[in-house]
Amino acid sequence: MRSQDFVKLIAQSVAAHRMRSGLTALGIGIGVTAVVLLTSIGEGLNHYIVDQFTQFGTTTLAVQPGKSSTFGVAPGVLNSTRPLSLGDAEALARAPHVLHSVPIVTGSGSIEGNGRERTVSVYGVGPEFDKAFKFNVKSGTFLPPDELERARPVVVLGSKTYAELYGTSNALGERVRIGGERYQIVGIMETKGDMVGVNLDDTVYIPAARGLELFNRQGLAEIDVLYAERSNVAEVVDGIKRVLLARHGGEDFTIVTQQQMLDVLGSIIGVLTLGVAALGGISLLVGGVGIFTIMTIAVRERTQEIGLLRAVGARRSRIAQLFVGEAMLLSAIGGFGGLLLGVAIVVLTHFALPSMPARISPLYVVLALVIAVAIGLIAGVLPARSAARLEPLDALRTE
Repeated sequence: MRSQDFVKLIAQSVAAHRMRSGLTALGIGIGVTAVVLLTSIGEGLNHYIVDQFTQFGTTTLAVQPGKSSTFGVAPGVLNSTRPLSLGDAEALARAPHVLHSVPIVTGSGSIEGNGRERTVSVYGVGPEFDKAFKFNVKSGTFLPPDELERARPVVVLGSKTYAELYGTSNALGERVRIGGERYQIVGIMETKGDMVGVNLDDTVYIPAARGLELFNRQGLAEIDVLYAERSNVAEVVDGIKRVLLARHGGEDFTIVTQQQMLDVLGSIIGVLTLGVAALGGISLLVGGVGIFTIMTIAVRERTQEIGLLRAVGARRSRIAQLFVGEAMLLSAIGGFGGLLLGVAIVVLTHFALPSMPARISPLYVVLALVIAVAIGLIAGVLPARSAARLEPLDALRTE
């Protein structure tokens, strides 16, 4: 049998039963579409988180209280023999390669001003917070460069907090009450948006020492360090360790670099993406069962055709190749159709919901297509072997 006749016969077999072939290919197509959609969400989420964390720069690390021994995850204040202090933050500012050292303590509290009241996120930070994290002040100034432990009761409002309390009127110099204490407004921040679901505009910023008093904390939540670009991260970490070891007398702290944070998050999202891809793969297996069923039926329906081909000299291997080729063609049609549908849905979703993190992963797309065709190959093997085993005379006698 010539190659062109072989291909023509496969195409005619698929086209002869359009409805059946279409439904069979649909099972594979749904699986591929599911894989494309689910992995696109996972890949988009991964890039979204990377973008969120790198918007503040790529040369930052966090010093957190307590010694962590697993995965570099911050343990908080538990197991810490000595909390991080404002003095530690000042000392780290003098460490090699360090540009800014920012003490941070966080919580939520009620703010009263202009006859209005609302609950907001309260950040007790150092005066270099805006420079370290690339926050811009819209009006006024950020926290003044007072001594960390003798900071004045001043506050900088996030853009949403300002709008909720004062609308468009001038708030600089006004007094607000936070947690029962009076603070003077010295600045209004520009809109920053959200970071991983946290609204950075519905906030207020007060000096770290005032934050410790407000929340009755013995130590800081963490100290964020911004170091010079092109600095060796290992050297920066070693310098910070030396400073803190000298002050604490032991390693009762955890240093987490930005890359470590991204690696941990990336590994978690990678596992989730692989998991949802596996869920989509179940649809592919269901489609494979459909191909196996249809090809088994096709062998029974075309027994006389098989007998005729064998009678005119077609080899058993060629008969098997016919049915395997038909199964692979069905799975390829379904795979490409599902791919086009999946890509179209992702593109339309991106235009309709720009904030939806979806990004097509070429790796998973290729894997989905390869697996789809492979499933077609595997599903067609047994029916093809059954067809190849038929004896010409027996097949021709079949009614």
